[in-house]
Amino acid sequence: MELGLRGKTALVTAGSKGLGKGCAMSLAREGVNLVITARGREALEATAAEIRKTHGVTVSTVAGDITSPEGRAAALAACPSPDILVNNAGGPPPGDFREWDRDTWIKALEGNMVTPILLIRAVVDPMIARRFGRIVNITSGAVKMPIPELGLSNGARTGLTGFVAGLARTTVRHNVTINALLPGPFETDRLQANFDYNARKSGKTAAELRTARAAANPSGRFGTIEEFGDACAFLCSAQAGFITGQNLLMDGGAYPGTFG
Repeated sequence: MELGLRGKTALVTAGSKGLGKGCAMSLAREGVNLVITARGREALEATAAEIRKTHGVTVSTVAGDITSPEGRAAALAACPSPDILVNNAGGPPPGDFREWDRDTWIKALEGNMVTPILLIRAVVDPMIARRFGRIVNITSGAVKMPIPELGLSNGARTGLTGFVAGLARTTVRHNVTINALLPGPFETDRLQANFDYNARKSGKTAAELRTARAAANPSGRFGTIEEFGDACAFLCSAQAGFITGQNLLMDGGAYPGTFG
């Protein structure tokens, strides 16, 4: 299917690895030119070079912390008026809420709620003026089925979801959609970090926990970043203009409810 995105421009945050990289790769395959951000310059430049070589699109990079004012300013200076915005940021660390002080909570909210909202605010009106815009927020399956040790992420990402639920209904008449992808277990560094954390608490090895988690998923495996990226590309497509305010759960069927 031709997604109608050739020649568009996308800003993909935290796009050097994991789910962000999957989204960047899939958009590039559709002919989208990219600006990708990440904290680590080495991985960022390596991903940019890989995308250029594989798909032949223009890829610009911005190294910095997208959760900081300076990082956001640099990203928007490089891509002030994208057709597509993919909001992504590493989740806050796991732990026990009894150990989290106010500063810890503020940092989580800044990274996974406030930063996406500020980026949306910066780009949504030009999208409305052009009568095309696609915004995809990468949140978490924990928005629907909270994970106890990920309380910081549960809270911040659910706050973003609630905000978008209202905004998305006001922009869609201008062909600007805002949706979220809710990943379950995907093969990423973040997933491995969670196994490492739980291994320290449980007395089991991270490898044992990984095997058990994969076996417990109805699919019998973890998702791939390529699958995730392709779902993102479709939500950004011309054909997806009637889809907004939705939270697409991608978890291999792990969520047990009737309405996913």
